[in-house]
Amino acid sequence: SRVRPMTARDYTVRGSTALLDAIGGAIHHIGNIHKYAQDEDRPEHTLFVITTDGMENASHWYDSETVKRMIRRQQKQYGWEFLFLGANMDAVKEAARFGISSDRAVRFENDAQGVAVNYHVVSETVSRMREAPCCASIGAEWKEQIEADFQKRHHR
Repeated sequence: SRVRPMTARDYTVRGSTALLDAIGGAIHHIGNIHKYAQDEDRPEHTLFVITTDGMENASHWYDSETVKRMIRRQQKQYGWEFLFLGANMDAVKEAARFGISSDRAVRFENDAQGVAVNYHVVSETVSRMREAPCCASIGAEWKEQIEADFQKRHHR
Protein backbone atom coordinates (compact mmCIF):
# COMPACT_ATOMS: atom_id res chain seq x y z
CA SER A 1 0.00 0.00 0.00
CA ARG A 2 1.06 3.60 -0.54
CA VAL A 3 1.91 6.02 2.21
CA ARG A 4 0.09 9.29 1.73
CA PRO A 5 1.97 12.59 2.09
CA MET A 6 2.05 14.09 5.57
CA THR A 7 0.08 17.30 6.10
CA ALA A 8 -0.10 19.94 8.83
CA ARG A 9 -3.09 18.00 10.21
CA ASP A 10 -0.90 14.92 10.70
CA TYR A 11 2.13 16.61 12.23
CA THR A 12 2.46 19.81 14.24
CA VAL A 13 5.72 21.37 15.35
CA ARG A 14 5.43 22.34 18.98
CA GLY A 15 8.80 24.01 19.55
CA SER A 16 10.11 21.41 22.01
CA THR A 17 13.61 19.98 21.77
CA ALA A 18 14.55 17.34 24.31
CA LEU A 19 18.14 17.40 23.05
CA LEU A 20 19.80 16.21 26.26
CA ASP A 21 17.40 13.29 26.57
CA ALA A 22 18.08 12.33 22.94
CA ILE A 23 21.87 12.53 23.33
CA GLY A 24 22.02 10.87 26.75
CA GLY A 25 19.60 8.12 25.77
CA ALA A 26 21.48 7.36 22.55
CA ILE A 27 24.88 7.27 24.28
CA HIS A 28 23.47 4.93 26.92
CA HIS A 29 21.87 2.68 24.29
CA ILE A 30 24.89 2.47 21.96
CA GLY A 31 27.23 2.07 24.94
CA ASN A 32 25.23 -0.95 26.08
CA ILE A 33 25.28 -2.47 22.61
CA HIS A 34 29.07 -2.12 22.56
CA LYS A 35 29.41 -3.38 26.14
CA TYR A 36 27.57 -6.63 25.46
CA ALA A 37 28.90 -7.22 21.94
CA GLN A 38 31.53 -9.80 21.12
CA ASP A 39 34.96 -8.22 20.57
CA GLU A 40 34.82 -8.96 16.85
CA ASP A 41 31.40 -7.27 16.59
CA ARG A 42 32.45 -4.07 18.35
CA PRO A 43 33.27 -1.29 15.86
CA GLU A 44 36.78 0.15 15.64
CA HIS A 45 35.39 3.68 15.32
CA THR A 46 32.28 5.24 16.76
CA LEU A 47 31.19 8.55 15.26
CA PHE A 48 28.28 10.19 17.05
CA VAL A 49 26.65 12.92 14.92
CA ILE A 50 24.22 15.32 16.59
CA THR A 51 22.19 17.42 14.17
CA THR A 52 19.58 19.82 15.53
CA ASP A 53 17.68 22.93 14.57
CA GLY A 54 16.56 23.66 18.11
CA MET A 55 18.17 24.35 21.44
CA GLU A 56 17.51 22.23 24.50
CA ASN A 57 14.25 23.16 26.19
CA ALA A 58 12.35 20.00 27.08
CA SER A 59 14.54 17.24 28.58
CA HIS A 60 13.41 15.38 31.69
CA TRP A 61 15.90 12.52 32.13
CA TYR A 62 19.33 14.06 31.48
CA ASP A 63 20.95 17.39 32.32
CA SER A 64 23.92 19.04 30.61
CA GLU A 65 26.45 18.00 33.26
CA THR A 66 25.42 14.35 33.03
CA VAL A 67 25.60 14.39 29.23
CA LYS A 68 28.97 16.16 29.38
CA ARG A 69 30.31 13.42 31.69
CA MET A 70 28.92 10.72 29.41
CA ILE A 71 30.50 12.28 26.32
CA ARG A 72 33.89 12.74 28.00
CA ARG A 73 33.86 9.14 29.24
CA GLN A 74 33.11 7.75 25.78
CA GLN A 75 35.78 9.99 24.23
CA LYS A 76 38.50 9.10 26.75
CA GLN A 77 37.80 5.42 27.38
CA TYR A 78 36.54 4.31 23.99
CA GLY A 79 37.73 6.94 21.48
CA TRP A 80 34.27 7.97 20.34
CA GLU A 81 34.11 11.07 18.15
CA PHE A 82 31.26 13.54 18.58
CA LEU A 83 30.20 16.07 15.95
CA PHE A 84 27.59 18.75 16.62
CA LEU A 85 25.77 20.40 13.71
CA GLY A 86 23.35 23.11 14.84
CA ALA A 87 21.05 25.49 13.00
CA ASN A 88 19.34 28.59 14.41
CA MET A 89 21.89 28.82 17.24
CA ASP A 90 25.49 29.44 18.19
CA ALA A 91 26.45 25.80 17.61
CA VAL A 92 29.92 26.11 19.16
CA LYS A 93 28.51 27.58 22.36
CA GLU A 94 25.70 25.02 22.54
CA ALA A 95 28.07 22.09 21.91
CA ALA A 96 30.43 23.34 24.64
CA ARG A 97 27.60 22.85 27.17
CA PHE A 98 27.82 19.13 26.39
CA GLY A 99 31.62 18.91 26.39
CA ILE A 100 32.02 18.95 22.61
CA SER A 101 34.97 21.08 21.51
CA SER A 102 34.70 23.95 19.02
CA ASP A 103 36.58 22.02 16.32
CA ARG A 104 33.78 19.43 16.42
CA ALA A 105 30.86 21.90 16.21
CA VAL A 106 29.47 23.86 13.28
CA ARG A 107 26.50 26.07 12.49
CA PHE A 108 24.61 25.24 9.33
CA GLU A 109 21.99 26.94 7.20
CA ASN A 110 18.67 25.23 7.86
CA ASP A 111 17.33 24.84 4.34
CA ALA A 112 17.48 22.17 1.64
CA GLN A 113 20.92 23.24 0.43
CA GLY A 114 22.39 23.50 3.95
CA VAL A 115 21.07 20.09 4.95
CA ALA A 116 22.37 18.56 1.70
CA VAL A 117 25.83 19.98 2.48
CA ASN A 118 25.60 18.45 5.98
CA TYR A 119 24.83 14.98 4.63
CA HIS A 120 27.62 15.22 2.07
CA VAL A 121 30.16 16.32 4.70
CA VAL A 122 29.11 13.69 7.25
CA SER A 123 29.22 11.00 4.54
CA GLU A 124 32.75 12.05 3.55
CA THR A 125 33.80 12.13 7.23
CA VAL A 126 32.43 8.64 7.84
CA SER A 127 34.26 7.36 4.75
CA ARG A 128 37.54 8.88 5.93
CA MET A 129 37.10 7.37 9.41
CA ARG A 130 36.37 3.92 7.97
CA GLU A 131 39.62 4.04 5.98
CA ALA A 132 41.72 5.46 8.83
CA PRO A 133 43.85 3.38 11.19
CA CYS A 134 42.28 2.38 14.50
CA CYS A 135 43.03 5.38 16.67
CA ALA A 136 43.00 8.12 14.01
CA SER A 137 41.05 11.27 14.78
CA ILE A 138 38.97 13.55 12.60
CA GLY A 139 40.86 16.69 11.62
CA ALA A 140 39.41 20.14 12.23
CA GLU A 141 38.92 20.60 8.47
CA TRP A 142 35.91 18.25 8.42
CA LYS A 143 33.49 21.20 8.73
CA GLU A 144 34.99 23.64 6.20
CA GLN A 145 32.33 23.05 3.51
CA ILE A 146 29.48 23.60 5.97
CA GLU A 147 31.06 26.81 7.27
CA ALA A 148 31.69 28.05 3.72
CA ASP A 149 28.08 27.39 2.73
CA PHE A 150 26.77 29.25 5.79
CA GLN A 151 29.15 32.21 5.34
CA LYS A 152 28.44 32.51 1.62
CA ARG A 153 24.77 33.05 2.31
CA HIS A 154 25.15 35.39 5.29
CA HIS A 155 27.89 37.76 4.14
CA ARG A 156 26.52 39.21 0.93
